[in-house]
Parts: sequence; structure tokens; C-alpha cells
Amino acid sequence: MAGKRALVILSKGAEEMETVIPVDIMRRAGIAVTVAGLAGKEPVQCSRNVVICPDASLEDASKQGPYDVVLLPGGMPGAQNLAESPAVKEVLKDQDGRKGLIAAICAGPTALLSHGIGYGSTVTTHPAMKEKMMAGDHYKYSEARVQKDGHYITSRGPGTSFEFALTIVEELMGAEVAAQVKAPLIMKD
Repeated sequence: MAGKRALVILSKGAEEMETVIPVDIMRRAGIAVTVAGLAGKEPVQCSRNVVICPDASLEDASKQGPYDVVLLPGGMPGAQNLAESPAVKEVLKDQDGRKGLIAAICAGPTALLSHGIGYGSTVTTHPAMKEKMMAGDHYKYSEARVQKDGHYITSRGPGTSFEFALTIVEELMGAEVAAQVKAPLIMKD
């Protein structure tokens, strides 16, 4: 199962934990992760003033696809920036067209709504985004901490970042690899 690749799209105002924890967990699992800056390769200031340096610009990283998973962190205004980006729409439409895994956490799923991705699926979001996500009745809503429906994985917020990331690992690499990554993290069961 080697050779899996992930694209994490990072924009100004992204939630730090929802970005770094999935990147870390996927890398521990042997997934090659590219953190792509929406606005370029320059360092990105996140929602709590942590600065993250992307590996590449989204423009360059998108040319290196396809990826096994495209991940959208939440945070504000990070998720709004993803929702308003034509480049993100293009990446998501390509990924969706191939039935490639799309993962979004917290406010990140609102970008799926904005770009018309996954209509009819069951999703979850941060509780503050539920009303926005359900406007127009395009989705079924779940209160689950992590919700998988087809090739979509959604999650609720910073506190669900580990579960979210491990679900992605399990989907791409299998339950055994996910268990091996989880064990040394000393997570509550």
C-alpha cells in the first residue's frame, strides 16, 4: 500500500490543530503529504497566530496530482478562503470526478457546499457551521465526531483532529497501519 499521497490546502486563518495533526498523523503512517499554500509558498498565519510554512503553492502542488486524499482544514477565515477560491474548486472537482477521497474538518466542509461537492452525502461540521451547511438541503447532517460517506470524510473540530486523521489513515492504509500509528500517541479509547 506504499505510495499514498495527500494534499492539504492551507489558507490564511486555517485552524492550526486541524492542519498540523492530520499532516503529522498521515506522515507517521507513511503517506507523502504536501501542504499547499492557497496564496503561494509563503508562510501562512493561522487562526491562533501560529505560522506554518507550506511545502509548495497550491498552483504548483495541483500540477503534481492526482492525490489519494485532498484535505481541507477548518478555522476562520481559512475555511471561507477555501470556499471562495476557484483553484480549490478546480482541485475538488477533479478529486470528486475520480472518486478520490475528500476530507474536511470543522468549517472546512462549507467549502464543499460552496463548490457543489458531495451533494446528497451525510456530513458533519463544527456545531456553529451546521445551519450554514444545511441551507438548501444539499446534505444529510450527522452529529458524529467523524462521518464517512462514500469518498467523503468530515469531522467536527480541533478536538476530533486525531480521530479524523486516523480515519483517513485507515481508509488509505488499512486498519492495521492506523492501529500502529495510534498506539504510541497515548490517546483515550
